Amino acid sequence: MERYLNIDGVAIHDQSDCYVIAEIGNNHQGSLDKCKEMFRVAKECGADAVKLQKRDNRSLYTKAAFDKPYEHENSFGSTYGEHREFLEFGQAEYLELKAYAKQLGITFFATAFDFPSADFLEALDMPLYKIASGDIKNIPLLKYIASFQKPMIVSTGGATLEDVQRVYREIMPINPQLCILQCTASYPANFEELDLKVIQTYREMFPDINVGLSSHDNGIAMAVAAYVLGARVIEKHFTLNRALKGTDHAFSLEPTGLRKMVRDLRRTREALGDGQKKVYLSERPAVLKMGKKLVAAQDLPSGHILTPADLAIKSPGDGIPPYELDRVVGKMLIEPIATDEAIAWTKLTDKVETAVL
Repeated sequence: MERYLNIDGVAIHDQSDCYVIAEIGNNHQGSLDKCKEMFRVAKECGADAVKLQKRDNRSLYTKAAFDKPYEHENSFGSTYGEHREFLEFGQAEYLELKAYAKQLGITFFATAFDFPSADFLEALDMPLYKIASGDIKNIPLLKYIASFQKPMIVSTGGATLEDVQRVYREIMPINPQLCILQCTASYPANFEELDLKVIQTYREMFPDINVGLSSHDNGIAMAVAAYVLGARVIEKHFTLNRALKGTDHAFSLEPTGLRKMVRDLRRTREALGDGQKKVYLSERPAVLKMGKKLVAAQDLPSGHILTPADLAIKSPGDGIPPYELDRVVGKMLIEPIATDEAIAWTKLTDKVETAVL
């Protein structure tokens, strides 16, 4: 069964490159100009897509949660609601960002955290939707977004296997354009808690969809490991500077890291090959230099019957290979050969000539 997902014209399948999402989230700090700069740099680094987070804060949070004092070094407001509102972009910003992303040639989309946000994004004709780990059990929202008939990427941090199966079971009949990401909802996530082999579990359990990794670890190597295990979508948080104000910057990739991760993922697909063992022209000089051949261990006369003691194994490997040793022993020389001279089939015969009396 073939896994196939088309995101904004990019085909994702087992033989494709990894689809790389630069998760900007709120790392733009409420600045449209900074967000646009992040779009540009992400594109330069090779990312396929950039992603924001869309919340309708008044309807998303309880009044108590919205009005809760938020005295924190990373706060952009005196209450949590004010903090979230400061970081939120509206229609004007989204329209400008959508146009800019199109100009750059990078896919722009967002996570919908609630029904109003889903409607907001759909009115902008977003090419796909992300579902955060916190909504893994929010089947009403997932089914609503599925009805838009756009690709859906669902993170599974903090979820049980039963939760993930429920998402698959409920969404697929509505919209088979589904991708499920292994995720650990810790920020940052410890390496021993990444559970990358769950990628294989998902592939076995859901053989008709692509799977991937939303990785909150500090580093780039796990993306390559995930690709080898079968992940074809990688989401990593992205920032211009990890020292900036905000909770996500510390575990986000800076441009150098994102660029190297994309580079390594592309190289990995090429390096994996097609599973067929080959001998390349580029290998021949080394194989010749380091290889071995059968040579004469001493000067040998014509008519001599070769024994193991007559033969040595030496480099370079431009003659009869050592695995032919047993076939060579017992042959007769039809001309003399000197010490270290290569044994050649043209100098050997099976026939022992009878001496003329």
